[in-house]
Amino acid sequence: MFLYTAHITPRLAYMAQWLGIYLFGKPLKIVTNKHGLEEAGWVLNYTNERIVNTNCFWIKPHPLLSEGCITQQQINVKTKDGLPYFFETDGDHHFDILAASFYLIQRYEEYLPNTKDMYGRYAHENSLAFKHNFLHLPLVDLWVNALRQALPTVNCQLPTGGFLPTYDIDIACSYKGKGFLRNMAGVIRSFGQWNLLKERWNVLMGKQQDPFNVFGELDALHKQYKLEPVYFFLLAKQRLGYDKNLDSLKPEMQNLIQDIKGKYTTGIHPSWQSGDNKNLLKTEIETLQSNGIQTATISRQHYIRMQLPETYQQLIAHGICSDHSMGYGSINGFRASTSVPYYWYNLKTEEVSSLKIFPFCYMDANSIFEQKNTPVQALQELKQYHDLVKKVGGTLITIFHNHLIGLDKTGREWMEMYKSFLEYQDKKK
Repeated sequence: MFLYTAHITPRLAYMAQWLGIYLFGKPLKIVTNKHGLEEAGWVLNYTNERIVNTNCFWIKPHPLLSEGCITQQQINVKTKDGLPYFFETDGDHHFDILAASFYLIQRYEEYLPNTKDMYGRYAHENSLAFKHNFLHLPLVDLWVNALRQALPTVNCQLPTGGFLPTYDIDIACSYKGKGFLRNMAGVIRSFGQWNLLKERWNVLMGKQQDPFNVFGELDALHKQYKLEPVYFFLLAKQRLGYDKNLDSLKPEMQNLIQDIKGKYTTGIHPSWQSGDNKNLLKTEIETLQSNGIQTATISRQHYIRMQLPETYQQLIAHGICSDHSMGYGSINGFRASTSVPYYWYNLKTEEVSSLKIFPFCYMDANSIFEQKNTPVQALQELKQYHDLVKKVGGTLITIFHNHLIGLDKTGREWMEMYKSFLEYQDKKK
């Protein structure tokens, strides 16, 4: 399991490790001396010249991995065997899968000048995947799967993935824990809607469960289907703008965090405000840790607000080891064209980081507010993602919000959709 090249660069070293682990469970060993290759086992020839050796598989390199700067790339997307590809070259493979995969998973295009969406985020419409209609595909995984099949004499393996449900707790309660003034403001907004007024009164009097409290119901589902979810808590100190969380000092919030962290992996959901004030993230992490989380090392950005490389650099500086923000907050699909976790490579510094990226492909808020899907349509989309990810051995990561699958009529419809999907994925194991 060797990769032969004329020159070792940081990008190529990273991709040799990435592809080796993907195919064999351990990095490819890079060699620059042609001597002895005839006696070696399988060799990936990543040079401009073919080697007459039955053990060699030739991928003629595109310049991207030999570069040490960020420049606009000339990309011509074509299709072969039903899969889009680019960076076409000669060789045993029709394109440079290493360079093309690096471009997609490391979000090279997001470092280039681009337009922003209404929230100031990288707009998905800019992406190569959206423009060429492969956002719905874990394309890199499908490429590697095709490469695996092109190496019939090599003992390759599929990654060990599965299904990882995750939840963003942006608004823990609808009525409880919000205090007199916020509840009075809610009463005024609901004036004339007697069913809502009655519901609020019953919840506050302890006669009825808060509409957003679906945590016991989720517990039962996790137990039934043997799932190990991850919960992310929004803990902004000040309720402002897009940060509408419950005060972290309220007993309702503290009790919830204590309950969740005793059962599941728990992470921080960095607030919108922390994107403007870098000092806030430290405070929010400390708040989570003060609620019994010894070390908060996992995160997902609120509203998927992220900017490369600044957001990831900030997370690393605050001790975050794993991030689950790689996806869009405006459309479902594979932002990095992969469903397999990987380590972030900082294109600004040309270094491999310690931050592991866990890409998600489905979020309930995207289905409801952005794509305007019905629960039936969303279920079909989820099933398609599940089957694709299962085929390539990836990890299907979904995001649901407790307040969107709550106890009201609309929330019940989405909860039933979620239950149907959980049953579907369980039968497919």
